[in-house]
Amino acid sequence: MAMERIAIVGGGPGGLMLARLLQRQGKCAVVLERDRHAEERPQGGSLDMHGETGQYAMERAGLREAFLAAARPEDQGDRLYNAEGVLLFDRNDPMDDRPEIDRSVLRQILLNSLTPGTVRWGRRTTRIAPEKNGFMVYGDGWAEQFDVVIGADGAWSCVRPLLSDAVPFYEGVTLVELGFEVKRHPRISKLTGDGKMLAIGDNRALITQRNGYGHIRGYAGVKLAENLAREWGARSCENLRQTLRDTFAGWAPTLLDVIETGECIGVRPLYALPLGHSWKSQIGLTLLGDAAHLMSPFSGEGVNLALADAVDLADALISTNDWSLVNRYERAMCARAAIAAEGAAQGLKSVFSSTGVEHVLEHYRARMHG
Repeated sequence: MAMERIAIVGGGPGGLMLARLLQRQGKCAVVLERDRHAEERPQGGSLDMHGETGQYAMERAGLREAFLAAARPEDQGDRLYNAEGVLLFDRNDPMDDRPEIDRSVLRQILLNSLTPGTVRWGRRTTRIAPEKNGFMVYGDGWAEQFDVVIGADGAWSCVRPLLSDAVPFYEGVTLVELGFEVKRHPRISKLTGDGKMLAIGDNRALITQRNGYGHIRGYAGVKLAENLAREWGARSCENLRQTLRDTFAGWAPTLLDVIETGECIGVRPLYALPLGHSWKSQIGLTLLGDAAHLMSPFSGEGVNLALADAVDLADALISTNDWSLVNRYERAMCARAAIAAEGAAQGLKSVFSSTGVEHVLEHYRARMHG
């Protein structure tokens, strides 16, 4: 089969990495991105890049130097508090080799590496239809034919339904995202330390994480019914803050500063695809990243897996016009993702439990000695 006209739906790190890798090997791919420009939406917080996946992908893409110039190995620390504000664990070792980088910075490095015009901004895909020689991709007022269409379009992928009936399910936990400027919030900076702070109480958690450029992201996590999570998303910041005050009543004042002083950014219900999600391979269509294996962020694997997917899929697409190599990629990717998804599900379950702080403390100690 011909694999010359390649569409990558979605301009997140995984999709952009795939475009970069294909271009380095002389293959033409376009990225169809719904955003009108790179700064239209917040891109999320800081990411820890793992050596065998995320960092390896940056090296394969010829972007290792750009990554190292922007990464923050000094921000790999972990702190753990209980609800009374007692510090139970505090470690920061730059030799852990999981340097942090802001998601927006990583995305910009990838965007800068692409041939101008590769990303077609403002191209929201509304429909994909099989044609005799490939697929027609439709949007508002446009349509284009491609040999291969790759879904790199995240949780609510428009490509995935052509391959799988699976839909993301709500995991029972919602995060309220908060923002802080270090200069304005020195107490939050002190609480956070060099990296990430996690405070855990009965089925609840407060999290802060150091980002670049003097920013800190915070999250208040609670078990919540899905319909209530949607209702929270419509509340004003002050209404939401009062709800969090009530939810975290009795916690240490130093921890409650996270709720009292944070700028409300958004309400994030956590969704995941079923564990072990896979599909019957179909010539000309495939997935990578969250579109294939959405999971909670409580394993730290999401973007690393997406970048690793891009490396493996690029190798399959570059090697030959034989789709069986893509089929092999899909099987290996799904197997790898299943392990991480199981860890993410267990991590979420452990944190949001009556004994969450003990579970996380044990995990941190095991990782330190592992």
